[in-house]
Amino acid sequence: MPPAVLKPGINCWRVEHAGRTAFLVDGQDYFAAVLAALKAARRSVLLLGWGFDPRTRLLPDGFERGDEPDEIGQVLLALAAARPGIDIRILIWKSALPIEASQDFFPHRARAWFADSAVKFRLDDATPLAGCHHQKVLVIDDQIAFCGGADFGVDRWDTPAHSDRDARRIDPTFSTHPPRHEVAMLVDGDAARALGELARERWRRASGDAPPPPPPGDSDPWPAGLRPDIADVPVAIARTEPAWRRRPAVQEWKRLTLAAIAAARRTIYLENQYFTSPTIAEALARRLGEPEGPEIVLVSTEASPSWFDRLSMDQARGVALRRLRAADVFGRFRAFCPETALGQPIIVHAKLCITDDRLLRIGSANLNNRSLGLDTECELAIEAGDAPKTAAAIERLRDRLIGHYLHRSALDVARSIVRHGGLVAGIEALDRGRRLRQIEPPRMGPLGRLISGYHLGDPLGVDDAWRPWRRRALLAAEVRAIAAGARDGDA
Repeated sequence: MPPAVLKPGINCWRVEHAGRTAFLVDGQDYFAAVLAALKAARRSVLLLGWGFDPRTRLLPDGFERGDEPDEIGQVLLALAAARPGIDIRILIWKSALPIEASQDFFPHRARAWFADSAVKFRLDDATPLAGCHHQKVLVIDDQIAFCGGADFGVDRWDTPAHSDRDARRIDPTFSTHPPRHEVAMLVDGDAARALGELARERWRRASGDAPPPPPPGDSDPWPAGLRPDIADVPVAIARTEPAWRRRPAVQEWKRLTLAAIAAARRTIYLENQYFTSPTIAEALARRLGEPEGPEIVLVSTEASPSWFDRLSMDQARGVALRRLRAADVFGRFRAFCPETALGQPIIVHAKLCITDDRLLRIGSANLNNRSLGLDTECELAIEAGDAPKTAAAIERLRDRLIGHYLHRSALDVARSIVRHGGLVAGIEALDRGRRLRQIEPPRMGPLGRLISGYHLGDPLGVDDAWRPWRRRALLAAEVRAIAAGARDGDA
């Protein structure tokens, strides 16, 4: 058995046991599980998020059938009224004005929803200028916890079918929103309690108030009918926190990402909204240059939805993709963008990495510079070790994710990979370019070269947040160090 990748205190905060673990693919499954868990909550609800809109519908096909209102704001207010002793806290990043405007001035307007109620709603500005709070964690009764990439927003819900037209995929103004892909993990036990500690510490830093952990109870808020994907497994928690206010930087996620890339033997499967980090790109490139290195598949959105991200992220992604294609001398790299049956782009907002059938990682971090050291992030990781059932569950999730883009089963994907001798060949034989199209780097003019060269809008940390010339030097030094490690045979 290869050596363990997860190392508490180095590339993860801690490793805790979960009796049950479930993988939630896309908003339909995630929001339905959240709704069921909130209704079963008895003592506490702790929510960390980047954005939050109380109008977000959790079960958009249920209300028409006469069910109770499913807007998350109403659900939380009803919960607080029904259980007077419950402690409900919502901590959302206090975003900058341009981001506020793009969200119809939510979550700032959300404060009015919870005024004069028992729900404690707070906007968190305890972050350095230019950074943001990006952790997405929901903890209920300290017994179960969700972690992933999705916020509660009016344009987040979708089904795994990612249909071209879905009447439920509408916002409060009855405008439609595009298909969207998300992934989350649900855990219980000690892993959930650890995430409760993380959330309470965030609340303390933001407000000065240290909420106590909930008293023990015998209720079980695990969503009824949701079958765990894995039972009795250690779960690691990896974080990013910036160096700020005399607190040292926490770069567990960065170290874990590089360790996972170095440890992969056969495959690296990535789903991510962004891919701009030269550090991560160089680590992947060195593996592509190895004759027996792993296949690497990246699934991302064809183009970012916002003009700012198209400038700051897509241009830099083009540079990273060109670097990997140049390094791909053995033909083992593909970057795909998923499309619907009629060719409509699917927004990939998931943040997931699966290496072999050995290591699964799901969280909030993007493959960009910000997630390495400036923004706060939180990720859950499961390592199979010598547990064949865990390895099988990890591989099955990867095949399920690939298959849901192609409208094929996980078994179809697994068989195609075996039949055609690898991940890339298996995907291409099953799809033939119909639903997963290769991403083409955008053409780059003078402005694009300036933005991508200095990674404007995508700082590494506090030291270079407003000094792009320093950022360029720091990134160049990191890339040289990884390339030198490859030459020296240092894995």
